[in-house]
Amino acid sequence: MVEQRDQLAREIDEELRREQLLKIWEQYGNYIIAVAVLIIVGVGGVKYYQHRTNLAAEAAGGRFVTAARQIADSQSDARKELEGIAAEGPTGYATLARLRLAAADAAAGKTTEAANAFDEIAKASGADSLLRDYARLQSAMLRVDAANWTDMQNRLNDLAAEGNPWRFSARELLGVAAYKAGRMDEARQEFQRLMSDRSVPQSIAERARIMMGVVTQAEAAKSLPQAPEKPADAPAKAKADGPKADAKKSK
Repeated sequence: MVEQRDQLAREIDEELRREQLLKIWEQYGNYIIAVAVLIIVGVGGVKYYQHRTNLAAEAAGGRFVTAARQIADSQSDARKELEGIAAEGPTGYATLARLRLAAADAAAGKTTEAANAFDEIAKASGADSLLRDYARLQSAMLRVDAANWTDMQNRLNDLAAEGNPWRFSARELLGVAAYKAGRMDEARQEFQRLMSDRSVPQSIAERARIMMGVVTQAEAAKSLPQAPEKPADAPAKAKADGPKADAKKSK
């Protein structure tokens, strides 16, 4: 008897739930279908976008590799291809294309144009931070002969900070800039810093040792006593006094 009552209660409960679901469906069924369709379309749209993005990246990657190889041979078609990638390609490959174009200008002796192009890349907010910092380093490298010490510090101090991937190259360039500016203490400090750091790439450490020798020689030459300079008009004066001396002798 008890079991029959329990079974009846369960059947009534199930029937009530079905009636509630039917009422909900009658009131909100269209909305539920619409939401389900939107979810399906949204997921499909995301997948389609990802697929198209991957295809575009693969295509741009192939074009970039080919053009980057060809531009080294000064092929005009390769430059046009890189310019097209820079203008319309995915962000990553567009930045790489702009960097390659700037490097080609630098190799062709167009130093000012290349440095300005690197500066523009460094300011591009959508570009990867690693590539932006690389562009800043390249711009500073092209400007080291003409820029003053303060300008080079402003360009390189952030790049030379701990944790920056380009810190060793930035410190080397700071040392070179300090040497060119005649600031031997700062130059020595940067080169010693590179020489004492075991994590510095071997090529940079070797160049730091060479530059340290150059700095040491420059300091030694500066400390040597300089011979007194002869007056510039001494030969002319001697020639002028010659006739007078001869006249006195003849008297």
